[in-house]
Amino acid sequence: MDLRHGIVAAILMLGPAAAMADCTARSPDHSVALLELYTSEGCDSCPPADRWLSRFNQASGSNRVVPLALHVDYWDRLGWKDRFASPIFTERQREEMRRQYSSFVYTPQILLQGRDFPQWQSGGDPAGAIAAINARPARAIIEIGAEPHPNGVKVNLRVRVPDPRDRAHAIVAVALVQSGLVSDVKTGENAGKRLAHDHVVRQWRAGPSLDANGEAVAQLTLMLPADPGPLTIVAFAENSANGEVLQALALPLCARS
Repeated sequence: MDLRHGIVAAILMLGPAAAMADCTARSPDHSVALLELYTSEGCDSCPPADRWLSRFNQASGSNRVVPLALHVDYWDRLGWKDRFASPIFTERQREEMRRQYSSFVYTPQILLQGRDFPQWQSGGDPAGAIAAINARPARAIIEIGAEPHPNGVKVNLRVRVPDPRDRAHAIVAVALVQSGLVSDVKTGENAGKRLAHDHVVRQWRAGPSLDANGEAVAQLTLMLPADPGPLTIVAFAENSANGEVLQALALPLCARS
């Protein structure tokens, strides 16, 4: 059953100037690029990368590229504890490097479609690389439906991987992403700075496994953060053996002031 059917419009009131509306999304026929930034508020070379990622407007470009900022926790012991950091993101970065036969991780690091994209450091524009990814047919079909849930959002997810050759190592992940965030850093390498962040992953969930027909259906609940700022649900499918991204999809949920 198509997830776009059977979901009605609703609004979940979270407090003054905060609202979320029901919505759905389906991935396009072409491949959408997944752009990952590994960063930390404790790293003085990371703010330029944070600003670089902020150039991507999720609302207008979600059918072309899906940006994620994953804050790692290995800087937390060096003077400032990043409130967005998680060991889950650190482990993902290490796993991404293992897929590329490397054990070395660093910040800031940007990956495009699971591969290093160091060109950003010299002001490189990824438009050409993203366009090349978009020119390829999608290798997975993703549908997301979202509806209000007490203190959070209920997510209905459906993923299908048509080609049996892509199914053996296919895995799915779901993330709750937020933009418009600000932190006043008190200690560490960025002491005294006010840092702005967009596309920050606030929650991360492993998605359902594919069945014999290459389909996965799940319903999960994500708690909404207290911080104001627009929220997006991101789902993607990838090859767990080599890191190839089969498809990505972003569903903007709301705009909160």
